[in-house]
Amino acid sequence: MSVVTNKKVESTAFTGIELIPDMTDAQFVQWVELLESRIGMVLPPERRSFLTTNLGLRMREIGVPGYDEYYDLLTGTQDGVREWQILVDRVTVHETRFYRHPSSLQLIDEYIRNKPVAPASGRVNIEIWSTACATGEEAYTLAMCADQALSAREESGYFSVVATDISQSSLRDGRSAIYGKRRMSDLPPEQVESYFESLGNGQYQVIDSLRRRVCFSCVNIMDMDRTPMGGMDIIYCQNLLIYFDRPRREKIVNRLVEYLLPGGLLILGSGEIISWQNSKVRKLSDSHTLAYQRLS
Repeated sequence: MSVVTNKKVESTAFTGIELIPDMTDAQFVQWVELLESRIGMVLPPERRSFLTTNLGLRMREIGVPGYDEYYDLLTGTQDGVREWQILVDRVTVHETRFYRHPSSLQLIDEYIRNKPVAPASGRVNIEIWSTACATGEEAYTLAMCADQALSAREESGYFSVVATDISQSSLRDGRSAIYGKRRMSDLPPEQVESYFESLGNGQYQVIDSLRRRVCFSCVNIMDMDRTPMGGMDIIYCQNLLIYFDRPRREKIVNRLVEYLLPGGLLILGSGEIISWQNSKVRKLSDSHTLAYQRLS
């Protein structure tokens, strides 16, 4: 049941058409608790305007008059399941780009080039997990990096990338693998030539042979215990932990360690978790990347 609050309408933001109503303190607490309980997202008071703007714009689109009514729609109706997914798409930030953190990619390149050959098969197999892939740029960057590193070896090799996110619309964009020229500005020209085909009108699509190596799947990182994930050589988790409080960050990272194969790499965003320790991994002495390696 929603909290009964004063529904006085005053402007706090401008949408270009209508004013967005004020959110009371009680309503803010209610919405923060809903987001935290369902997806673990923590919104501090200074991000109140971010929440009201995103809620208000969606409420205008579907004709819901107030925050309480929208809350009831999400939590008490059958339509709330689909509407919840739409709202998640609005409040989770999908800022991403190709080759976003070159030093992390350099570490991955070195790891793949030096990984021992599997005795049973005589080849090198690499399994990579992009934990918050958004619209796919990160996942395809990891795929390109793996392809280049394996191609430089004498032994035969195979790689695959599991790309997960909580946003269904972002996953659809990732599967289509179509990007505008502006979003590819950080890509080296040789990468564009090797891994993309022009569709005209400034649009490019990742080539089919690389797309087949990337599998997109909807995963709530808070429900990893129900995620059927195999052993991973590389887990890439950057720009995800910032949405959670310290206890949840530690829980998530400790759980990710369990998915790593012996010798596997866990790569995190610098500054996203401080003074974290786990007896099953050792921190790598790389001044530009926050990375850990699973002990044998």
